[in-house]
Amino acid sequence: MAKINGNEIRPGNVLEHNGGLWVAVKVDHVKPGKGGAFAQVELRNLRNGSKDNVRFRSADKVERVRLEQKDQQFLYENDGMLVFMDQETFEQIELPAEILGERRPFLQDGMVVQIEYYESEALNATLPQKVTCKVVETEPVVKGQTAANSFKPAVLDNGVRVMVPPFVGPDEDIVVNTETFEYVERA
Repeated sequence: MAKINGNEIRPGNVLEHNGGLWVAVKVDHVKPGKGGAFAQVELRNLRNGSKDNVRFRSADKVERVRLEQKDQQFLYENDGMLVFMDQETFEQIELPAEILGERRPFLQDGMVVQIEYYESEALNATLPQKVTCKVVETEPVVKGQTAANSFKPAVLDNGVRVMVPPFVGPDEDIVVNTETFEYVERA
């Protein structure tokens, strides 16, 4: 593992701190008028989800951890556990559904998900950035409403509500960004 200075921490870095694995969520570099500069880092524990705010001076050394990333296929859900299969070795693993958080509805059967491992422990799962969903219900188009960027609410087949352009109707397939929950394009 590589040691990095406190001022080299970037959002998304995985650090070993106080005996746990933490991901840097937000990093603010502060240069007070008196004293040395430091990085105010908001950390989230990868094992239990707890958060912590820590100050790292530029002289502080911290362990940066590299996670191994594997593409695995989602098979099914069983009692709140998601079952994934390694596409090379065909081994199956179970992860709690909470690992995806609010993006859980976008997980579809057979979808390939990137799972991050530390040694042999699965810590994080990342969905593809864009997913195709079907619009179940949306308001009809109002004639003459041509104001710039007028969007209307729509409900997708997975129950998620998104804003779509006026030309999108029910039973149409659209592409949705899984990070921002926004309409991208027609499928």
